[in-house]
Amino acid sequence: MNEGQNENGAVFPRSIVVAGMILLAAAARIAPHPWNFTPVGAMALFGGAMLRDRRAAFLLPLAALFAGDIVLGLYKWMWIVYASFLVSVAIGFWLRGRRTIWRVGGATLLGSLQFFVVTNFGVWAMGGLYPKTGAGLAACYVAGIPFFWNTLAGDAMYATLLFGGFALAERFFPALRAVEASSPEA
Repeated sequence: MNEGQNENGAVFPRSIVVAGMILLAAAARIAPHPWNFTPVGAMALFGGAMLRDRRAAFLLPLAALFAGDIVLGLYKWMWIVYASFLVSVAIGFWLRGRRTIWRVGGATLLGSLQFFVVTNFGVWAMGGLYPKTGAGLAACYVAGIPFFWNTLAGDAMYATLLFGGFALAERFFPALRAVEASSPEA
């Protein structure tokens, strides 16, 4: 049985709301914003935490990211960004059934840090801006620090909106609460 359906094939409201929130976050990405202050990391964490079907957890946020890139424009190192994005979805799996303020905060920080490490390493390894030395790698990371703070701030704000907004919705609309499944993915 699919995560978002009951035995009659009806889609649960929870799946619709989670998908809608991911799509809204993707739409917010194409609005004007400071460099790296986007909902991308939070969207990946949220998808990983909230979509029980692992394929949907990876594919829906990835498709939303790609749709935004179609609008904003494709770029040379997007595969590195996508790989990092998939790591953030996997970090979101750690939040499944254990969403607390501290865990979401920790996962958000971890997601921002891994994005910084992975993407700056990719820029250093694949680009021609920095020499392929330890000093060049260090210079690349130092140059990326101002972008890291925007990434962390954007991830924190959008994680608060996504996870906090959904927690509020669960409180007021009990049909959105997760139904514990007997499968190992629950």
